[in-house]
Amino acid sequence: MSGDKSALSVIVAGGGTAGHIEPALAVADAIKAIDPNVVVTALGTERGLETTLVPARGYPLELVPPVPLPRKPTMDLLKLPARIVKSVRRTRAVMDETNADVVIGFGGYVALPAYLAAGRGPLRRRRKIPIVVHEANASAGIANKIGARRAARVLAAVSGSGVAARGSSDAEILGIPVRSSITDLDRGALRAQAREYFGLPADGPVLLVFGGSQGARSLNVAVSGAAEAFSRAGIAVLHAHGPKNSVDVDTGGGSAPYVAVPYLSRMDLAYSAADAVVCRSGAMTVAEVSAVGLPAVYVPLPHGNGEQELNARPVAVAGGGMIVADAELTSEYVIANIVPLMQDETRLEEMGRAASSVGHKSAADDVARIALEVAARDSNTHDPNRGTR
Repeated sequence: MSGDKSALSVIVAGGGTAGHIEPALAVADAIKAIDPNVVVTALGTERGLETTLVPARGYPLELVPPVPLPRKPTMDLLKLPARIVKSVRRTRAVMDETNADVVIGFGGYVALPAYLAAGRGPLRRRRKIPIVVHEANASAGIANKIGARRAARVLAAVSGSGVAARGSSDAEILGIPVRSSITDLDRGALRAQAREYFGLPADGPVLLVFGGSQGARSLNVAVSGAAEAFSRAGIAVLHAHGPKNSVDVDTGGGSAPYVAVPYLSRMDLAYSAADAVVCRSGAMTVAEVSAVGLPAVYVPLPHGNGEQELNARPVAVAGGGMIVADAELTSEYVIANIVPLMQDETRLEEMGRAASSVGHKSAADDVARIALEVAARDSNTHDPNRGTR
């Protein structure tokens, strides 16, 4: 592997979970759309989803040792310095081999070593590689807070995330980068095809339910327990329960189908088939659902630092969604609140418009252009004959 010295070289660092990987890949796609000659390399770990997602999108993936940051004092904290050194050494080698001009970090296990490796090496004279940080969550992680101190530009999905460039009180607010297949989605044009694809009726309301790549037990239990009420009300359900889970469905002889699947590989068709969504509120999920203009019932994860509720709050305030605590999402709640919502076409249309108003469809392009500007400026400073081709 060697870097092409005639074209800009970009490193995207966002491995671990889909919430970090998908924005990175959306920006990678946007960069290649702006300039196909730019070389984009993804950093990841051997145990993350990136080992599947990155190659599928056609980008080279370089694996580095992960650096999970313990939230509490444990024995893992004692191992942290050695892990950081090992990961930074490997990451620096990737940057040298690719002749990297800019690092775009999205948080996660590979972001911290990327930020540290972008600095001058302790045993060699080498220029710094400029950093662009993007924070997708409403509450910034430790890696991005550290990266922001070194960054040329600091970007975020929402204001008040707690990450900002040196000397600034807040980051530049651009939204979350979402892949073009979602931002450009014409749900109306695909509606008939999407419903046929999933075996759903051509007419009548459809509720989409998903709890992330592994599913969510509380969503599975609550919504499937209301299957008969949905079916008798003429509301079809498309429910992705997760590959390791299953749901018991009894429609009680109702007319509308309840389609349960382990996983949704065609989210574009799932969004196009639906009139509303019940889902978790990870940053990427909220961004996609808002971008396509779907009303949503967001059920934040009951653990963590509360960032999922913060992610959904702007959409709820705008009127594009509802936030329901995990403990409150029961079959009784679903029957009393979500079934009537699905029968109210006017309210669904109003919520859909409100959700669209919160989305940032240009975020991937905006982040890509900023990163290329930073890369070109720094590259031309050191080599006036080099830049985007």
